[in-house]
Amino acid sequence: MYQPLPIGVDDFEEIIAKNYYYVDKTLMIKELLDKMGKVNLFTRPRRFGKTLNLSMLKYYFEDTGDAELNRKHAQLFSGLAIAGAGEGYRREMGQYPVITLTLKSAKQNRFDMAFSLLRNAIAEEYDRHEKMVAGRLKNPEDVQRYKAIRSRCADDVDYYEGLAFLSKCLYQAYGKKCIILIDEYDVPLESSYFSGCYDDMVAFIRSLFGSALKTNPYLEFAVITGCLRVSRESIFTGLNNLKICSILDDSYGEYFGFTEQETRDMLTAYGREANLEETRRWYDGYRFGKAEVYNPWSILNYMDAIATNPKAFPAPYWANTSSNDIVRNLVERIDDGDGEMKGLLEHLMNGGTIEKPVHEDITYDSIYDSEDNLWNFLFFTGYMKKVSMRQEGTKRFLTMAVPNMEVSYIYENTISLWFEKKQKTFQMSPLYAAIEEGDAEAMEREICGFLEQTISYFDYGENYYHGFLAGLLGQNGKYRVLSNRETGLGRADILLKTPRIRGGRAVVLELKAVRSFRDMEKGCKAALRQITEQKYKEELSQEGYADILAYGICFFRKECMVLRWEEGISQMQE
Repeated sequence: MYQPLPIGVDDFEEIIAKNYYYVDKTLMIKELLDKMGKVNLFTRPRRFGKTLNLSMLKYYFEDTGDAELNRKHAQLFSGLAIAGAGEGYRREMGQYPVITLTLKSAKQNRFDMAFSLLRNAIAEEYDRHEKMVAGRLKNPEDVQRYKAIRSRCADDVDYYEGLAFLSKCLYQAYGKKCIILIDEYDVPLESSYFSGCYDDMVAFIRSLFGSALKTNPYLEFAVITGCLRVSRESIFTGLNNLKICSILDDSYGEYFGFTEQETRDMLTAYGREANLEETRRWYDGYRFGKAEVYNPWSILNYMDAIATNPKAFPAPYWANTSSNDIVRNLVERIDDGDGEMKGLLEHLMNGGTIEKPVHEDITYDSIYDSEDNLWNFLFFTGYMKKVSMRQEGTKRFLTMAVPNMEVSYIYENTISLWFEKKQKTFQMSPLYAAIEEGDAEAMEREICGFLEQTISYFDYGENYYHGFLAGLLGQNGKYRVLSNRETGLGRADILLKTPRIRGGRAVVLELKAVRSFRDMEKGCKAALRQITEQKYKEELSQEGYADILAYGICFFRKECMVLRWEEGISQMQE
């Protein structure tokens, strides 16, 4: 019987106690203690294990004030890697009061609503520690302030300084400095930017962090996680003890996401080694420092699917956990006439790379100030991967690519939705007039004009052009558009049929894609031969259509050539 997979479970105690499959990341504790950073900021894409790692740190370091509970927490680490790291590390277990705060719930579109949820989160942490603090505070005013914050009736300024004051209270109760763990610190910043209350949220987070993390005599160390490294000027003003570890740094590279070996071990544990190559194509591709990393959220979900059915298709699990607004905004910039952006995106979608200067210190309100900022944001949030990096003077330059099939899906789906919307603005009557009048040259001009407005991917394969043209032609009230339907002895690419047969019309479109501009005429002739040999027109005649047109259409990149069947017959025989 296989171990259950911890999909959506990010509490360390629950995973160990209920015997979920756990990928051991406990040596992160050793590295933290070895490096002794005072305030440690880890930036990683969403769903890469940040919350679970903070939960692990809490259970390892926290002195709950209850000796039996401390022993229970210590047992969670029995048999894990940190247990064999040495006595010096084991002595740190259960030694500190720990403050934990997650900001991931603050996604509201109004500051007052987001602040209310953040105030509740702070109050709940006060409530969690009340038993240890009760009767141990020296100043009656501190007692009243503690109770007011816990009861959610304190002044706003008390919540702006809520973590600093709680650390002071815990020091009085334990006689020890505290550890502060803050998860998803930039979620409220991102949400507030898109909802128009960014300045208010920055002011709150800056005060909350500044009072707790800067010159706080009651702080042992802190760990903060988020997706994006926000500039010191916006949040971490004056925080000179901040140690930032982004996906470009070699430190801690293997602790967020699954390494190649960890992924192999999981597939082996479930008897699914044969699925490794498919797993790699869809979910690998990230590089954090020197570590090759798979998307853990997607691996767990895919593992769950193939554990039941080894032939289950991969799916874009990570793509479905967010609105992917940043990719949508990238694509929509092309509507504003950004031709360079369009070219870069097409190049990436066809397996290419781009090089951009590295900008780690950005703010949410500066994402769209420049294309470089936008590409950096896509990189640091997991929509691009590092291929290589070089230094030129004081600047670093990053070569990036799309990481894997799953992220390609996000781009492709976003592009498809964008183009469907854009198609509705196209004037289609000239193209239909050209089709009905047998004007192949006019068809070429119209189709090339539409191609120029698209974002191409799949390396300009025939499937791409098929979907493109079928989508275009579907916007009419005169013809039914049939795609790849059984006709004659084969499958015509696209058929246009009027609902009425008597006095109506049918059109056969056979498509080819070639790899050389010089081969376009050959492609058209091959399409016409297929129409003849597969008897597409005869089938339509048997249905009763008397007015039948047929075209061979060939594509090379964004070039199009069209030959009408009647015109092409003599050329085919040359």
